[in-house]
Amino acid sequence: MSEHEHGAQRASSNRSLRLTVLAIVAALVASLGTVANPAPVSAAAIKVVIVVGPAGSRTGNYIDSARRYASQARSYGATVVEVFSPNATWSRVKAAAQGANLLIYLGHGNGFPSPYGSFSKYRRDGMGLNSTLGNGHYNVKYVGEYPIEQEIRLAANAVVILNRLCYASGNSEWGTANPTRETAIKRVDNYGAGYLGAGAKAVYAEATNSVAYTIKALLKSDRTVESIFMSHPSASGARDFTFDSVRTPGTRAHMDPPREGKYWRSVIGDLSLSASSFRAGG
Repeated sequence: MSEHEHGAQRASSNRSLRLTVLAIVAALVASLGTVANPAPVSAAAIKVVIVVGPAGSRTGNYIDSARRYASQARSYGATVVEVFSPNATWSRVKAAAQGANLLIYLGHGNGFPSPYGSFSKYRRDGMGLNSTLGNGHYNVKYVGEYPIEQEIRLAANAVVILNRLCYASGNSEWGTANPTRETAIKRVDNYGAGYLGAGAKAVYAEATNSVAYTIKALLKSDRTVESIFMSHPSASGARDFTFDSVRTPGTRAHMDPPREGKYWRSVIGDLSLSASSFRAGG
């Protein structure tokens, strides 16, 4: 065999060795990349429950919004259960909400502090539902934080969205005076307590804005609860602040009033929870 042939053989052997090493390194990098960047969890196993309570003449508008949210969630593969006035009684809502990953409520809010007397855990900081089945959109019965905490068990890492309520995000009723910052903080803390007690990891409250962005981010992104809140198209960031919850120790709240005294946006709970953990359910 010529020297040229020996050299070619060594070169071929070296190339083979290099290729083998490169293949091993590539496999290791791919493996590490899989650990560092896990594949997103599908929304197919997600249960979304959307509740619309009786809100008088506004009920039809609330139902239209709810149906758009339902269609959006279904387009991502989620299973959606709708419980709308005039058939949104406590017994029906309670049954539907068991094991929900995402619970969305639109309707009247009855929070505390308010102008209407003392606190009641049976009527405050929950949902305004139909007092009787199939009897119009004016027969409101308030179900407070205590029944929600005691009788609903949400899925692990569940999220609640409260949309177009008074009090839930710290706001007052329309046409009344703006609350002080201290009062708004107490309202957010109180309104989150029952839902967090029922197993939710976070409770969003959007008093005036669509929650379509929040739904998409929870079902399609890997943002954290707080990142979703502050990347919402309606986020201001000019006056936002956070506070530690008194009612639910170990959790925090983030409030983002777009204007002075207009406490229209809040989120409370585990602000670091990622959307992929929400979808994984544990």
